[in-house]
Amino acid sequence: MDAADLERRARTYDGWIPPWTVSVMVEHGYLDEVAVQAGNGDWYCAKAWSQALIEQGQRDAALDVLAPFAEAGWWGAAGVVAEILDGWGRTDEAIALARPYVADGEPLALAYLARLLARHGRGEEAFELLRTHTKDWFLAEALVDVSAGLGRDEEVADLLKSHVEALQGADVWRAEPWNAVELLATVRERQGRVDEAVTLLHTRWATLVNGQDQLADLLARHDRLPELREYIAGQGGEDAARHLAQLLEERGDVEGAIEVLRPFAVAGSPNAAFWLAELLTRYDRVDEAVEVLRPVPGQIGDPEWVVRALWTLLVDHGREDEALAFIDELAAQSGGMWFELFCERVWLLSHCGRTEQAITELRARPEAGTWYGVSRLADLLADAGRLDEAIEVLRPTCETGRNETDLAQLLIRQGRIKEAVALLHRRTTSLPPDADPWASAS
Repeated sequence: MDAADLERRARTYDGWIPPWTVSVMVEHGYLDEVAVQAGNGDWYCAKAWSQALIEQGQRDAALDVLAPFAEAGWWGAAGVVAEILDGWGRTDEAIALARPYVADGEPLALAYLARLLARHGRGEEAFELLRTHTKDWFLAEALVDVSAGLGRDEEVADLLKSHVEALQGADVWRAEPWNAVELLATVRERQGRVDEAVTLLHTRWATLVNGQDQLADLLARHDRLPELREYIAGQGGEDAARHLAQLLEERGDVEGAIEVLRPFAVAGSPNAAFWLAELLTRYDRVDEAVEVLRPVPGQIGDPEWVVRALWTLLVDHGREDEALAFIDELAAQSGGMWFELFCERVWLLSHCGRTEQAITELRARPEAGTWYGVSRLADLLADAGRLDEAIEVLRPTCETGRNETDLAQLLIRQGRIKEAVALLHRRTTSLPPDADPWASAS
């Protein structure tokens, strides 16, 4: 085994059964086949088989399964083994396993080792490992994490300041590290210097990072509600409003929370409408929740998940006919039932136990013969217990490189495990070395 090749395969699944299909194999009791494929060098099967052995109390055997991957010098496997060892209380072994990768300059191993050391009371050692690596955003983040409680916050702040200064006027996504402002603000808040943290976070050009708004969270946490409201009215917008709404709801001010979200929902934000509908539903105000969601989707390109949120809400409260009528009305308003909207109608029918009607309607659609239409038809047939038909529907599209994992999973459910594995291996071994084997899969 070669470490670089293992890393490539972990990203592309080339030659390996993808993890979601391995889960189906385990779920349907095909551990023997998982073990065979693990022995043949399939990483995701090896992970699943080792976990099964651990659950059976066979710890040494579990490590033996993973050993060839780790011994190849691949951190992806070594990190998994280290986590297992640490979970068993064999922390020194986990540390020893990580150190050679750190010495070789593997940044993921460095972050892992530092956090492992800090978790076991060796924060100073972790700090020294990371202090010279603040240019890498995730290593800088690890440094801030492991330094908590060490009394070295000012030293960490000094390390970050130069990066923050370099960010001024720079392309933040090309700067190193791009999260320097957020990290320095975290340190300042930890020091009790909240005003400085707030000022820092106001300098960011992007307020939402990885779905989180650090400034809104900070203002809410410190009960600085007037500032939070001002931030909502300006750069923070709906995401900051969600923080305030959550805080107000926790304090029992449900009406206040509703009024914070309502302007954004009325303005047509699907996210705000969804959050407000969830809030209203929690307090049994279903009619109001429906009225909040109803106006949001209105044309092709609007998010279908909002349609699904509305029809699910209606069905959950016994209003199936109203849910179907809503989808039909939406199609009429938009000049026709586009396929994504039609799929919502199909899932709605199936959800209501009207799967046969859904199958009939889908077969009549012009998209029924496309690979994506076939995939949805196979799902419906499988839900109806018609696995043979679902399999036969999928086969032709597999010949063109589509729906292989869908077909393999149906074969597994039907007990045809060898055929399923052969299909998956045919798919991955027939591609050029640099291809992504699942780029075209559904």
